[in-house]
Amino acid sequence: MKRGKPLKRTRGARPEQRRFLIYCEGECTEHQYFKGLRAELRALPVAVCLGGEHGEPKSLVKAAIEHKNRAPSSASDRWTAYDEVWCVIDVEAPVPHEGLADALKLARRNGIEVALTNPCFELWLLLHFQDVRGYCTSAEAQKALEKLGSCGYSVSRKHLVYESLRDGHTQAEELARALRGRKKGYADNPWTDVDRLVGLLKAARHGRP
Repeated sequence: MKRGKPLKRTRGARPEQRRFLIYCEGECTEHQYFKGLRAELRALPVAVCLGGEHGEPKSLVKAAIEHKNRAPSSASDRWTAYDEVWCVIDVEAPVPHEGLADALKLARRNGIEVALTNPCFELWLLLHFQDVRGYCTSAEAQKALEKLGSCGYSVSRKHLVYESLRDGHTQAEELARALRGRKKGYADNPWTDVDRLVGLLKAARHGRP
């Protein structure tokens, strides 16, 4: 019995995943958030690093630049450059970081993107559960998130349960965009553009530019 020709399987070209390198200023909260997001996105290559002196934006940016430059010759980075390198930085309130403006200039000169929050990253987390419109200090934002009791956060140990944030992402994104509708940029309080980074990561997971 003569066999027919085997069927040819056409394989579509699988888009290459974009590689993100994210340097976080915070020791716990930001790390737990982006590691949780990375787990949710699964296949997306995201490296979450703690660099520089905690609380000092310029040293954080310098650490990210150094990592970006060494990645193509580093085994731990698969000898591959990152498509995007980000620093996640708090403005802080009532007293903003003294070296923030210099850090932002350094980042721009070296192709580093920055996700900023005024006063601190905890504001971005709060937006997953409620609207925040009034001025708040870093300590007030942290205490408000702790009092909410919705994501396991506490000021003393900076713990975070990422899964509790998933359902609130769309709301947080909309509220963050609304906060950016004012004129002063990151000098406004409250203000955040962390949603830009999160949106890019989610888009990259689904092969969108």
